[in-house]
Amino acid sequence: MEEYPEELRTPPVALTCLVGCPEVHPLITAYLHSQQPPINAIALPDFSNIPVIPPKKSPTDTPSAPLAGIIKRDWLSKHRTRIPAVLAAIFTSCDLSADPAHWLQLCSHLDNLKASIRGRNIKLVLLLVTNWDNKDDTSEERILALRKRAEVDLKNLIIFVPDHEEELQKSLNRQVPIEVFGLTSIIFLKVWTVFGELAATYYRDEGRRVRSRLEKKNYTSIELYIRYCFKVAIYAEFRRDWLEALKFYEDAYHGLREMVGTSTRMPPIQRLVEIKAVAEQLHFKMSTLLLHGGKVLEAIMWFRQHTANYRKLVGSPEVIFLHWEWLSRQYMVFAQLLETSSPNDALYVPSTASVPEEKPTEWEFYPAYYYQLAATYMKEKNTCLEFALSMSVDVGPIDGSAESVVASAYLGQYSRLLEHEDTFIMQPLTDEEYAHYALAEGKRFQDSFEIIALLKKSFEAYSSSKAERAAAYCGLQMAREYFCLNDFSNAKQMFDSVANLYRREGWLLSLWEVLGYLRECSKGMSSAKDFIEYSLEMASLPEATGSVESFANGCGPAGPATHSEREKIHKEAFEVSRGELTLNSDEQNSAFKVNTDNPLYLEIDLISPLRATLIPLVAFHHPTVKPGAPSLITISLRSQLPINVEIDQLEVQFNQSECNFIISNGQKPQTGLNSNIQPGHRVETAPDLVLATNKWLRLTYEIKSDLSGKLECIYVIARIGPNFTICCRAESPASMNDSPLWKFENLLETIPIKDPGLALSGQKAIQVEEPDPQVDLILGSSGPALVGESFILPVTVSSKGHAVHSGELKINLVDTRGGGLLSPREEPFSSDNLHVELVDMSCDTPGDQSEAPSDNIQKIQPSFGLISVPSLGVGESWSCKLKIKWNRPKPIMLYVSLGYSPQSDEPSLQKVHVHKSLQIEGKTAVAINHWYMLPFRQDPLLLSKLKSVSETDQAPSLALNEKTMFIISVKNCSEVPLKLLSMSIETEEKSSACTIQPQQEEFREAVVNMPGEEFKKVFTIFPKVNSSKLKIGTVSLRWERGEQPHSNTNASQVTKHRLPDVSVELPLLVVSSECPPHAFLGSPFLYSVKILNQTEMLQEIKCSISDSQSFVLSGPHSDTMLVLPRSAQVLAYMLVPLGLGSLQLPRVSVTSVRYSAGLQPSTGSSLVFVYPAKPHIDLKPGDA
Repeated sequence: MEEYPEELRTPPVALTCLVGCPEVHPLITAYLHSQQPPINAIALPDFSNIPVIPPKKSPTDTPSAPLAGIIKRDWLSKHRTRIPAVLAAIFTSCDLSADPAHWLQLCSHLDNLKASIRGRNIKLVLLLVTNWDNKDDTSEERILALRKRAEVDLKNLIIFVPDHEEELQKSLNRQVPIEVFGLTSIIFLKVWTVFGELAATYYRDEGRRVRSRLEKKNYTSIELYIRYCFKVAIYAEFRRDWLEALKFYEDAYHGLREMVGTSTRMPPIQRLVEIKAVAEQLHFKMSTLLLHGGKVLEAIMWFRQHTANYRKLVGSPEVIFLHWEWLSRQYMVFAQLLETSSPNDALYVPSTASVPEEKPTEWEFYPAYYYQLAATYMKEKNTCLEFALSMSVDVGPIDGSAESVVASAYLGQYSRLLEHEDTFIMQPLTDEEYAHYALAEGKRFQDSFEIIALLKKSFEAYSSSKAERAAAYCGLQMAREYFCLNDFSNAKQMFDSVANLYRREGWLLSLWEVLGYLRECSKGMSSAKDFIEYSLEMASLPEATGSVESFANGCGPAGPATHSEREKIHKEAFEVSRGELTLNSDEQNSAFKVNTDNPLYLEIDLISPLRATLIPLVAFHHPTVKPGAPSLITISLRSQLPINVEIDQLEVQFNQSECNFIISNGQKPQTGLNSNIQPGHRVETAPDLVLATNKWLRLTYEIKSDLSGKLECIYVIARIGPNFTICCRAESPASMNDSPLWKFENLLETIPIKDPGLALSGQKAIQVEEPDPQVDLILGSSGPALVGESFILPVTVSSKGHAVHSGELKINLVDTRGGGLLSPREEPFSSDNLHVELVDMSCDTPGDQSEAPSDNIQKIQPSFGLISVPSLGVGESWSCKLKIKWNRPKPIMLYVSLGYSPQSDEPSLQKVHVHKSLQIEGKTAVAINHWYMLPFRQDPLLLSKLKSVSETDQAPSLALNEKTMFIISVKNCSEVPLKLLSMSIETEEKSSACTIQPQQEEFREAVVNMPGEEFKKVFTIFPKVNSSKLKIGTVSLRWERGEQPHSNTNASQVTKHRLPDVSVELPLLVVSSECPPHAFLGSPFLYSVKILNQTEMLQEIKCSISDSQSFVLSGPHSDTMLVLPRSAQVLAYMLVPLGLGSLQLPRVSVTSVRYSAGLQPSTGSSLVFVYPAKPHIDLKPGDA
């Protein structure tokens, strides 16, 4: 698309011309460019430059004049860069207020401007530039005379004040008075608006002028019809009328299609070239409008129709390559348009194309599809060009006659430029001359690079869309082009990428072709290793089914994938590996050969493509073995090469190098191979080491290891000759997977090991067990752990039969429920948010300090600990103490692991481990509860009790200046007795807020709290301030275990319980009742009820008392009274008990009328005990 001129690639933009006063040109031009849509401008500094605008020529497309072409090549460029729609004449205020000579000069300039634009209908605008200081000095008469002289309207006269920002904005957005029917109104006009309206008027008039010819059918040839439609469409684009532009582009395209086979104006070859060039430009404009309007489907259907119309118009056979070049360019340009178009563009183009029933495929919406086809047609063009050049004998490397051919004035035409005296003339070409010119131009350029560029774009687009197969096809075509250019490095890179996909997909013939190219690339790059790798892979491929000879033309440089060809490649590869054959690279002028100085080393892993060449399976006969005990191991080898392979030497390597051994071939001398044998490694001899095609070679030997741990076979190394080595990664029979290429082959399946069970479950690794430990690890438990205390756990290491050297003791704390030891409620890591933590580890110092290790290790973390164990002889012991602290109740599992070496000479090679575990549950020692109690027979009426708040959301309420009982209970939740030492309340408020008695109490003797028992302590609280959130404080209980298991754990522990906040308020009413603590049968007593009003308002109180069968009542049953503010009223009743024992007093109900709330004494406070009679006690003298 870059080959197209800029005026074709970008939408048309209106053009204006600024004449005179060049100092304001940058300001106006920048302003016009910043608007939407922008307006371009031609800046002419002086009025003498007016001839730059081309004058209007006399029409040549009259019926009598013959047509030379369809569309002029520079017509669009001329209207975008040279012919303006609006001409702005700029004058200064000095020009208007100067002497008459200057005025006459100004009028002369105006007359010249009017004369130059009169034939083209260009619109005229006047701009008057003045300064801020003398803006009022300009004569109104001169301005009116200037406007009349120029014959412009008032809105087309604009006054500029460039040296004042505010006035400049008014100039750009100025107010213009307009008189309508005698009334003056104000409208706002911009410079851009004036220029835009005038430009739109110009292009609309020009379009109407040309369109009238179409409507009247004022044309004599189809060429004129196409030209008129093209011009109307361009003028519509200038006005941003996309629908009209698209319509006339379509009309021009359909008219052009009618010219094929009917026009005889030019020779046949050049006529078809011109038609295709015009069709290409028209289709480009239509595709651009549709794609930028979001009409992707319509654009694709138009492109499909466009290519179908001209696909078969190949032209003359000698220039058929021009057709494929043109078709390739169509696909390339449309792909670029798809890439650059945005469906969210503001451009709106209504759809006028009819979508056929056959909708596009999914791939037609991707640019990669068109890039791929563009490369295909370009390759076809290259093929046809090479054939045409081979048939032409008169086209030399430098053709002078072709250099004189240039593009003609009309689109798609070429002429010969001849110099005649002092002028140049254009001479038309014959078809033979044009064909000669086209061949010369085609010979100048190399199309392979353009083909590679197109394929690369398609490859990258397919890869980004995850279309691996389509990308691989493009990569294969690209690699072939690189190969034809002898660029073996890039060709090999692309062929490798394609081969990886073919291996995964299992495409045999395609992989064979690619590997053939890779062999040739390796030969061209002088790489012996790559050449042998690709050769062995090709020789190991499965047999192709069917008639392979039918695919011989598409099998690449390696030929057909036959068995004989595989054998040939096999022999060639091993001849190169033995140094018997030297492969020369003609392109690189170099050679490569395998010898002692250049040995060959190949590696085959589990995913290598050479896995079918040599696959080693290793299986131990037993899963575990004791240290030093022998175990059998079987090595099975298989190859898919077409010819038997004889191995000179096999080396089996393990993760423990002491177990490595070598298997030599008894049928061949080991000359040159003894250097591979390491001292101390054993050497076994096999009768022969010959690998037949698809047959297992089984070798079984004994192996033993003195080190505990995992013994694994890692590599099996095969040496074929002195300079060729193949290192294979060992595999287990249980985990062997077939290659995708061999997965569905019809082959005789054989098991790698004779034992079927071992063939299915054999592993290449064996576990060498540790020696039986002869050291005891003892964990001493001291009962349950309690939250808050430091739990001491002794750990003892006792040697029974092994000495302990380089010992390490590891401690791990693990949650038994699978969670972490960190509290889920706390996110930051600290010692306070851990449920359980390892605090300390203390150990006994050995008696002989000289035996203590010099590298003592001690690491402590919240859930992990590591400590060194000193060297111990047989029969000695060592102990340490673990200090674990529970911050919250949680069961844990304690894991203790001891690792030591029985021998002191090589402690790092052999370790013995002892493991012990212990479950410990941390429990809560005590549970602290509390509650509040009112004074006996006293009930306050609180305002918070009257609100409709649920009890769960309501904080406890206390009465101001009233004593309240505060009871704290302590329950032993553990399984051991506890001693309570002291209890205190740590207040958070000032002492003036409330008084608590007693605040702290040390028990004279420790209170023994048995498991499950509950201890209670009574406190009194006296609130002194009115507060909605009074902080009472925290209960602090100091305790210790009743039975101390260790002397270092007798430190007391403190458990704290924070008391919730309470609400303190002044009670509205306080009702208290008084009566004797006991009564006597038949003896009257006084029962009084006191009502205290603590408010500043008069309270109306309703009182009532219920009858009781146990008492004779004297007093008012129901009454209403008024209680003065800050005063009290007393109700008195006389009661006579009629029964014995604990009796319920008559219930008194007190109701406040103002608050609609009542108070009733509790049942417990309304009891009195009645005795039968008063006791009579006679005191003798001296008893007192």
